[in-house]
Amino acid sequence: MALENVAAKGLVLLGCGKMGSAMLEGWLKGGLPAGSVWVLDPNPSDWLKATGVHLNEEITITPAVAIVAVKPQMMGAALPALRALGGGDTLFISIAAGTPISAFEKAFGATSPIIRAMPNTPAAVGRGISAIIGNAHVGEAGLNQAEELLSAVGQVVRLEGEEQMDAVTAVSGSGPAYVFHLIETLAAAGVAQGLPEALALQLAQATVAGAGALAEGAAEDPSQLRVNVTSPNGTTQAALEVLMNEDDGFPALLKRAVAAAADRSRELANG
Repeated sequence: MALENVAAKGLVLLGCGKMGSAMLEGWLKGGLPAGSVWVLDPNPSDWLKATGVHLNEEITITPAVAIVAVKPQMMGAALPALRALGGGDTLFISIAAGTPISAFEKAFGATSPIIRAMPNTPAAVGRGISAIIGNAHVGEAGLNQAEELLSAVGQVVRLEGEEQMDAVTAVSGSGPAYVFHLIETLAAAGVAQGLPEALALQLAQATVAGAGALAEGAAEDPSQLRVNVTSPNGTTQAALEVLMNEDDGFPALLKRAVAAAADRSRELANG
């Protein structure tokens, strides 16, 4: 229903980098007509040029949704292009990290319905997860519309308050980088044990991807899955005694890492 509303009234996408392109590709595949989409992007890709959307044209509609998908440092220069849409029925959705709802209320008017969303990079392969929270002017219909649009690139969860967004940013927003680093360090450890680099990388990539899929689809929680593959006094137990060390293993390290990311998110939000 939400895509039908967007198809009828139109959608504006401000910024079409990797995340914007992933979302747009998902919407078009889901049946949203290219003619219903206006995209504003100073450096459009060849793929974007070939989609048939209204590219860098004057916005002649009052769209159902306007999505802000530019980097925070570009916000000041980019937002004026959407200012005329504020104060009406257009739903604004921001996927800009570290930019609070209050900044968009200031830009578009305090009565504008605004949703802040935090997707992550696996959205590029349709396996992302996005967290959303709206201001007081966003009703259930607006949240449903945002959820349907963002579900084109993965799962969507709703937050209880905007203050949770910093933790979301630290866990799922920045989280893919932690996993990528795990892959590269696991591969490097394999090389240190005598494996060729290409083989070690292949083993690490497939292991992390497979374990993630298993964890997502299994009835057991991750703790039980860990127990299931840990034989007493075996090789896995030997490794876990190092990784689960409370002083310098995963528990302490990831707690510090996530806290650092959340603190930085708070700093960005406060200017």
